[in-house]
Amino acid sequence: MNTLKNNVQLSGNVGKTPEIITLSTGRKLAKFSLATRETYTNHKGEKVTDTQWHNIVAWGKMAEMVEQQVPKGREIELEGKLNSRSYEDKNGIKKYVTEVVCRELILPEK
Repeated sequence: MNTLKNNVQLSGNVGKTPEIITLSTGRKLAKFSLATRETYTNHKGEKVTDTQWHNIVAWGKMAEMVEQQVPKGREIELEGKLNSRSYEDKNGIKKYVTEVVCRELILPEK
């Protein structure tokens, strides 16, 4: 079990135009949502499509690639890791976020 690690692989479509943030250091951050779909047959024999939405973040050169080549609706494949964090919103309420930090991005042929 020592070889297991935090690893996520997703294939889906970008939900909205990625948000690109340039930090004061010049380093870029890309944030976007990714929809993955799974189709199965339920107990009644009906086909059902289940869509899951994932929050994705990419840093540095990966963020630059997203900015230049990943518009809304684009099909992508990515590999990354799960990251959980918390923050306080403007009303002082603690919020929790789970996101996928993108380490590798593949842009399949259209």
